[in-house]
Amino acid sequence: MRRIVITGQGAICALGHNAADTWRAMTEGRSGIGPIGHIDTNLLRNNAAIAAEISDFEPRAFIEESRLPFLDPLSQYALVAANEAIRQSGLSFRNERASRTAVVVGVGVAGEETREGLYKKLYSEEIGRFHPLGIVRIMSNAPPSQISMAHGITGPTFTVASACASSNHAIAQAALMIRAGLVDAAVVGGAEACITLGLLRAWEAMRVLAPDTCRPFSANRRGLVLGEGAAMFVLETLESAQARGVTVLAELAGVGMSADAGDIAAPSDAGGAAAMRAALQDAGMQPQEIDYINAHGTGTVANDSTETRAIHQVFGEHARRLAVSSTKPMHGHALGAAGALELIATIGALRHGIVPPTLNYLGPDPACDLDYVPHEARAMPVRAAISNSFAFGGLNAVVAVRQAPAGS
Repeated sequence: MRRIVITGQGAICALGHNAADTWRAMTEGRSGIGPIGHIDTNLLRNNAAIAAEISDFEPRAFIEESRLPFLDPLSQYALVAANEAIRQSGLSFRNERASRTAVVVGVGVAGEETREGLYKKLYSEEIGRFHPLGIVRIMSNAPPSQISMAHGITGPTFTVASACASSNHAIAQAALMIRAGLVDAAVVGGAEACITLGLLRAWEAMRVLAPDTCRPFSANRRGLVLGEGAAMFVLETLESAQARGVTVLAELAGVGMSADAGDIAAPSDAGGAAAMRAALQDAGMQPQEIDYINAHGTGTVANDSTETRAIHQVFGEHARRLAVSSTKPMHGHALGAAGALELIATIGALRHGIVPPTLNYLGPDPACDLDYVPHEARAMPVRAAISNSFAFGGLNAVVAVRQAPAGS
């Protein structure tokens, strides 16, 4: 089986406009959550007027001005992160590699800022004429299409949409294509631009938004906080990376996917456990080989206790020795981009021996009884790790990564 490694990463989120700044903020335990600045929060009903917004972002500093009319913020974020990842990897697509590279992007909701702007004109301002580029900004395949066009990549290019599991599902699809020999490399990850009035009102109606902050696995946790951004990665075969002499960030060892086939919104410990077991089996690893779990950890009462039970089911006694943390109190719950941003954290833990913390922890909940690395990052050896993403619809996707192979 072809071994797959990660040779480039890029990110943009509330913690920074690149992967290095994002990782640094994670290790320092800095939160990007704050008052929402770009919409009128007086129109929200339940005072959940906080989010992890990207600030001080000037698209023209990252993207050619001629492209910008075609790009909703969703595609802007995806392209910024992809450009960084490709630059770090050193891959060129000026030869046959163009057709042997895939672009796969996980997206939760597509083009929402553009969509809301158009509907506001139609229903509120009664302006019947829409911008002619509305559809190409809104369509869910816009992010991977824009990445492929910007870099001349002509291989399989598409979007994966599975709510909060989208990024990890996208990574799984890219990995499986590389293993099958359909492609030799992939630009893959997730993107989200979901801080809009309409979406906030919709989440508000579900009564899962926290009014204060995100407190995963903690007593008195009150819900999730939305975030936005993107993270993208370059995957290629170990053989290719070694031939090019590039730095390998980590090995993508395995992927696991499952469906609860149960409730549309309530999580299932059996479904989450099945995806974790599948990832370990795919990686050829035993539970005892895992040192760190980057948890889905949304900060809702149901998710955190369910994920804790699932971890116990898979890891048994070893669960007590695991470091488990959620980085969502820092970058927010970025829906379709969540798994990708969390892979930045997981790769960082492998490379630097630092586990990012779970912020805002007020003390243990009896239903959440693991080591959640509260408050401060922890220095510790991390040989292998998994990153969990569990989505509405009962869809679960887990990626397993290990340290870069010796000599690469």
